[in-house]
Amino acid sequence: MKKIFTVVLSVVLLALIGAGIVGIYAYSTLFKAVETAADRDFTVNAGESYISVVMRLENRGLVPSALALQLYGRVTGSDTAVQKGSYIIPENLSPVEVMEYLSSGHQSLIRVTIPEGRTLGQVARILDGSGIVGEEDFLRVSRDTEFVRSLGIAGDTAEGYIYPETYYFAEDFPAEKVVAHMVDTFFAALGDIFPDYASLSARELHETVILASIVEREYMADHEAPLIASVFNNRLERGMRLESCATVVYVMTEIEGLDHPTRLFFSDLNRPSEFNTYVNRGLPPAPISGVGAIALNAAFYPADSDYLFFVLQSPQASEHVFSESYEDHLSASEVYYFKLN
Repeated sequence: MKKIFTVVLSVVLLALIGAGIVGIYAYSTLFKAVETAADRDFTVNAGESYISVVMRLENRGLVPSALALQLYGRVTGSDTAVQKGSYIIPENLSPVEVMEYLSSGHQSLIRVTIPEGRTLGQVARILDGSGIVGEEDFLRVSRDTEFVRSLGIAGDTAEGYIYPETYYFAEDFPAEKVVAHMVDTFFAALGDIFPDYASLSARELHETVILASIVEREYMADHEAPLIASVFNNRLERGMRLESCATVVYVMTEIEGLDHPTRLFFSDLNRPSEFNTYVNRGLPPAPISGVGAIALNAAFYPADSDYLFFVLQSPQASEHVFSESYEDHLSASEVYYFKLN
């Protein structure tokens, strides 16, 4: 009996020790807050399995053990509870609390719309005002040449490649991820408009985006965008200056920091800048705004015309008078300035 008692006692002690070890392991891997410097934004994809989620969490350093969470999920029946979506995981959560957070569907996403024709500075202010990312952080990242080149942009900044669209971001989202998503959206839209864009050289693509950005800031009626693109193409082929008022406005507002003018004067047309197409031939060195689908389509598929000039029909009009000769353009301009004054 004494031997039996000793054996039983030993088994019980071993079981208690084992339970203690398991308890310590469970606490340290499942219930202890995880301190990490890893990015805390995390997306659960539609249809993604629980195992895939916990493995990605471990790979990101957001939880210490995917295996422990798999076992916990099976025992508690919580391995089917994660919900798709984009999350910012709060700091100092335990692995179990992380999974509860991903099961809550608690996503604080902010809806923000970027209109066509907005510059980087204007987009930065929209995002800052929405609480998504600070103005300075967005501009720093979108003007980081090494970073934007990694996104497939041939220019030095993301100007022209921030696609106008309605987006959903979490509050205080990382600037790099905001810029990357907007640029990815641009290239996705470009692929729909011109599927063979990858066959173009980096310079050819960039120049087309520059042209599209000027068209974006010049057209008012959608159907006129291809005609405006044809005017600029015709002028480029003849070695003429583009003489786009939109580039002068860009110089005044984005380079010189002035308020948007309500009217341009002849003295404004001589402002010294490589972006001013009244004093320089050819395209400016970079886009002057974000580009939407209409302007992109016009730049890649311009109308077939012999037009070299255009001017608004009147200060209140949304359509232009297009001309092939300077004489006809002068006549149309005289009508515009007569109505203006």
